[in-house]
Amino acid sequence: MSRHSHIERRAFLKTAGIGAAAVFAGCLGGGDTDAIAPPTKDAADGDPSGESASLDPAAEVDADRIAADPTDVPDPVDWDEPRTHDVTMETQEVTAEIEPGVTFDYMTFDGRVPGPMVRVRRGDTVNFTLKNPEDSGLPHNMDFHAVYGPGGGADHTTIAPGEEASIRYKATYPGVHIYHCAVPNMDHHISAGMFGAILVEPKDGLPEVDRELYFGQHELYTNGETGQEGHHEWSVDAAKEEDPTYMAFNGEAYAFTKDGYGRVQVEQDERVRLFLSNGGPNLSSSWHAIGNVWDKLYRDGDLVSDPARYVETTPVAPGTVTAAEIRTPVPGPIKIVDHSLTRVARKGLLGVLEVQGEQDPDIYDPDGG
Repeated sequence: MSRHSHIERRAFLKTAGIGAAAVFAGCLGGGDTDAIAPPTKDAADGDPSGESASLDPAAEVDADRIAADPTDVPDPVDWDEPRTHDVTMETQEVTAEIEPGVTFDYMTFDGRVPGPMVRVRRGDTVNFTLKNPEDSGLPHNMDFHAVYGPGGGADHTTIAPGEEASIRYKATYPGVHIYHCAVPNMDHHISAGMFGAILVEPKDGLPEVDRELYFGQHELYTNGETGQEGHHEWSVDAAKEEDPTYMAFNGEAYAFTKDGYGRVQVEQDERVRLFLSNGGPNLSSSWHAIGNVWDKLYRDGDLVSDPARYVETTPVAPGTVTAAEIRTPVPGPIKIVDHSLTRVARKGLLGVLEVQGEQDPDIYDPDGG
């Protein structure tokens, strides 16, 4: 799946005559397009002086893509006795695009945002190794929220460039939990992409579903304006104000839309389980599926209590992974959003599932019967 160019996106919006109100409505409705807002802090809108802070030109990228594939989820647990897992991750500092023409220096686990999901069973043992290549510029570590131990393992995995460290831990309690870098300036490292999820299935496993998807939400704080072309650098001031330039699923603005890598394809009449890891580092998500409902909701990563049912919107705090299931009886787009909707219309936080199938007018009739 290839990204549409920034020029093509802007040209489409201009040609269509889409203003902010219409674009916003497009994000909330259905249809064949995934309408998104043009940059909102340009001379006509966010900068009354007509002058924006100058940026260096967009940098040469190390990676064509930073966004992890939402379908890249480990297979469900199919064993009923404790196992030992050898898990290795490598920190990777790479330059990539937030959106076409806008570059940023990311920090990642294994080159993707979010980092790879780790999936084990309660009672399993994990031998974890973290590697920090010699060409890295910063120290890194790993805090697993699924670990009893100092810093969730961070105290003993803090490594400088060129080093590696290993820990061994038992997955004592079930749930789906976040992991993240936890060096002193952790807000920068997490914002730049260093977070993921570890799923510790209960001993009896999870209910079977047809498909699983994995997303990571986070804020990008930069010295530029939303949509401003050039190389954006991390901004401490923006982070202190908790005023992100972008908010994204999996590191890139509007990655899983027709203007990005394409909608995520699912089939009609499936049960789909979604995991949302909110790296933050600061802002809670109001997680919502437009045109659908969280049929089963596992709040705050709790996989052992009875799930909540038919929840429209749920809070997901930073530092939390939440799991939810949807059904897909109606073909067409399901827009996955944070219902703090300015983030959707203007900051980049939108992903779309495309349900493939035939219309069932008994459930929904687009022609009104």
